[in-house]
Amino acid sequence: MAKLSHALALRIGLAARALQIPPARLVPLLIDVLKMPLTDQKLKALTLRQLRSARRGELGRVRRRVLEEALAFLGDRAGVDILDTAISTVEFYRDGDLPGSVRVAVASNEGLMLDGDFGTCLRYLVYQVSSEEIRLIEVRGTGGEKAAGNRPVWRAERIGDCQLLLARSVGNRAMAPLVHQGIYPVTYLKTMTAPVALYAVRQMLRDNPPPWLAKAMGGEMSQRMTESVQAAPSARRGSAVLSVS
Repeated sequence: MAKLSHALALRIGLAARALQIPPARLVPLLIDVLKMPLTDQKLKALTLRQLRSARRGELGRVRRRVLEEALAFLGDRAGVDILDTAISTVEFYRDGDLPGSVRVAVASNEGLMLDGDFGTCLRYLVYQVSSEEIRLIEVRGTGGEKAAGNRPVWRAERIGDCQLLLARSVGNRAMAPLVHQGIYPVTYLKTMTAPVALYAVRQMLRDNPPPWLAKAMGGEMSQRMTESVQAAPSARRGSAVLSVS
């Protein structure tokens, strides 16, 4: 097999992460529908139907959203810089690897920093956090926002599988979409690294999770909290954001 360029190998690796399969399993699937050699042009032309039908439908039971995420990486349409330094620290994760964990989105503009506002950040760092481990499992770009009719809704759906959002700020217009997705927003007044902010979440899981977090942890990941959260005294009027100084 011809050697893949570094950029193509990265795109395939990120797509494999989205599918929660090893790259060594994804490559034969791509070869099955695209034939050799795998090129930039072929990957960009790959369709959802082709990917789903590869090797007699090996990915046939994968959710459409996951397949579309993988296609975005393969076609270089994910809205993230594949050479982003944060991507090199992403670790493989399969649902159930960290029992009792929560998924947290961090609004970020650079590196592993919590330095972005929910509505304007360049990407979201997605972490799986348990009482014992903090694992970066994905970097999700926001490039697709430009074509969205309702940007706050698009962004909330972008992190719709997360229970928590950490951001510098969250606008009032974003609150309804976040609550609809079952995402609890926490704002940080100071810029810091994501791991430092997430350490507090980890300690909360270990010591005494508040009721809203305990509910987010319980049962299957698809079970989401449905109750409205009360505004903290330091939160902005009309929002349900917990602020941390």
